[in-house]
Amino acid sequence: MILSGIGGGWSVIQRRVDGSVWFNRTWDQYKWGFGSVEGEFWLGNDKIHQLTDRGDLRLRVDLQDWEGNTAYAEYNTFRLSNERNKYRLQIYGYSGTAGDAMTGSDPNNGAPFSTLDRDNDGHDRTSCAQRYGGQGGWWFHNCGQSYLNGRYLRACGDACPYAQGVVWSEWKNFHYSLKLASMKVRPNNFQISHNKN
Repeated sequence: MILSGIGGGWSVIQRRVDGSVWFNRTWDQYKWGFGSVEGEFWLGNDKIHQLTDRGDLRLRVDLQDWEGNTAYAEYNTFRLSNERNKYRLQIYGYSGTAGDAMTGSDPNNGAPFSTLDRDNDGHDRTSCAQRYGGQGGWWFHNCGQSYLNGRYLRACGDACPYAQGVVWSEWKNFHYSLKLASMKVRPNNFQISHNKN
């Protein structure tokens, strides 16, 4: 995990750390998941749907830039529909330090998932998964302000190609590709135990 000491109960569903795993994958690969839980990975849309279908979950996104600065975003509602409904995202209730790149001016809320081979976005003139984020699967409307599954571009600072890479535009900008990113979920009613016995 990128940040420690934030309390337990989190299930990590996505992690970017070093570019060792390609995220420009097909619909079926995003459905079943890929990578390694010890490094970079995507849990799989079917599994994420099953996790979020069990109850009221919150999402935490942890980010780190190439200068060692960290930020986070939490959403008190995070849910994914099933494959028949294109793994449509329900997300809202932002708090944090990274800025709201998922329910802000170009929201992911309500968006179906798109991949290189399955264009489900709301943009009528382009495939967001092919054009933005470096060809990684994501929830695109028109086309959004976050692409955490984008191409891993190393330390190009503010000179990265526009809207490519691992992007969270509300913290950095569309020309900055992040060094570290992770997404994790836990129940909203999770109680942190302070019992030391």
